[in-house]
Amino acid sequence: MIRHTVTFKLKHIAGSDAERNFLNEARKLAALPGVEQFECLKQISTKNPYDFGLSMEFANQEAYDQYTNHPDHVRFVQEIWLNEVDQFLEIDYTPYTD
Repeated sequence: MIRHTVTFKLKHIAGSDAERNFLNEARKLAALPGVEQFECLKQISTKNPYDFGLSMEFANQEAYDQYTNHPDHVRFVQEIWLNEVDQFLEIDYTPYTD
């Protein structure tokens, strides 16, 4: 299992139509093949500069790679993410075992 997470700050004004439109576009990623446990999250902590997060799980590396290379994901990154995200932190986890 791989948990793909990204926390981010948008260039848009909080509560704006542009912010809502971005988040609605991001939620469409949940429909891509291989995506499980998708969540769109609002940051409530003041311990970092980010406002939102996306979290999703994939059964394995193959499913994650298919998602990463899916044309709808590539389009989202190129046409929306790169233009509207101010800063972000991406982390991919897998369960830790000793």
